[in-house]
Amino acid sequence: MNEKQIYAALEASDHEVRLVIGEFFNTRFNILKVERIPTNAVTYNGVVDPEGLVAAVKTAVANTSKMISADIKKVLIAMPSYRMKRYPFTSTVLIDGIEEKVGFSDVNKALRIAEQMDIGRDYALIQTVPIRYTVNGIASRRVPVDEKASQMTVEIDVLCADRKFSYDLVACIEKAGLSVKDIFLDVYAAGKEAAIFEQAVNHQVIVLKMERESTTLGLMRKGRLTTATVVPFGIGNIARALTDKYGLDIEAAVELVKYSINLNEPVFTNNPVHIWAENDVTRTITEAQLAECIRENVEIWVSGIEKTCIPILQAGATAVMITGEGGETAGLSDLLQARLGVETRVYIPETLGGRNAGLSACLGLFYAYQDKLPLHGETDDSLDMEAFIRAVSYREKKPEGTKEDTLTNKLRGLFLEGKNKVDR
Repeated sequence: MNEKQIYAALEASDHEVRLVIGEFFNTRFNILKVERIPTNAVTYNGVVDPEGLVAAVKTAVANTSKMISADIKKVLIAMPSYRMKRYPFTSTVLIDGIEEKVGFSDVNKALRIAEQMDIGRDYALIQTVPIRYTVNGIASRRVPVDEKASQMTVEIDVLCADRKFSYDLVACIEKAGLSVKDIFLDVYAAGKEAAIFEQAVNHQVIVLKMERESTTLGLMRKGRLTTATVVPFGIGNIARALTDKYGLDIEAAVELVKYSINLNEPVFTNNPVHIWAENDVTRTITEAQLAECIRENVEIWVSGIEKTCIPILQAGATAVMITGEGGETAGLSDLLQARLGVETRVYIPETLGGRNAGLSACLGLFYAYQDKLPLHGETDDSLDMEAFIRAVSYREKKPEGTKEDTLTNKLRGLFLEGKNKVDR
């Protein structure tokens, strides 16, 4: 496998297209470019404006390609978890070869069998995820490579999503000129970015991916994504009270809710948090006015999440993690923790260039795909690598025998030039 792999990850959320270019180099992950293009072409349950989505994807790709001086050819996709369904499947395969040693090819054989199961006409297969391997009566979460055995049993999760939504989304991305490298559910990818699967081995974790018009709840249990549901209420619905009362545009309203107030404060001040001019009249919104305006909508969101989570909380020890665009709303996790009575925290990625909760699913795509590499071996990059390498090469090759233009040589040249003038 090459030391450097560069991939492109794309997510079409309910208010924007997100495109991230990331690089794995010597096990280190770096973000090269983040592009976010506003669009209302997608809702939580479908593509409502195919042409608008194609245009937004093309714009994101064009802006990014111009910056990195290389064409983007293939992308990893975060598929919204609307109507997500998990089918557990057990596949037993005979071990090939004279030595009867388990290899990655045997795992791929088991996955191909799982891909053939009947999932119905309403669903599209998104991903087959191996969960546990059993050889010689011993079960493990790790691939038992080089173990001697005559057969291997693999427990597999077949993850599916709404068929029409999936096909429409992929069709738009391909119409924008891109090929699809792989697809993962958005809450699955967010779980990979936040390392939730490792945390959810001994207790449950509920991932709340809060976007503009919806909140997706994904339940991680025993190291796997077991179920997901979508609540059609997000940070934009909370902020819409400000647009209705004060006439603010939705972008400004969302920013106010996220960054201008701590929702868990016992008392709110009369300090202004937003000032603007309207018809030559200066208007202001104080912290107390902001809190009062959105109070009812915040309660609607908290109550809706509480109602959905109660049956899950009764099943055992549970933690809650909030991410997505609304994950940066100060005090929201504290309000929810007080209502649910379980540990609730916010996840914001720490990778330089991607420190925004709205990018958690996009960044998780890189790790989800990287985890699959041992199964299907070396793969090609998302970019035109020849063009990219030419663009980032800062030192041109010099003809043979040409001295390197270093600071030492420059100083030596100045010294010799001065010496020649003195001699003359």
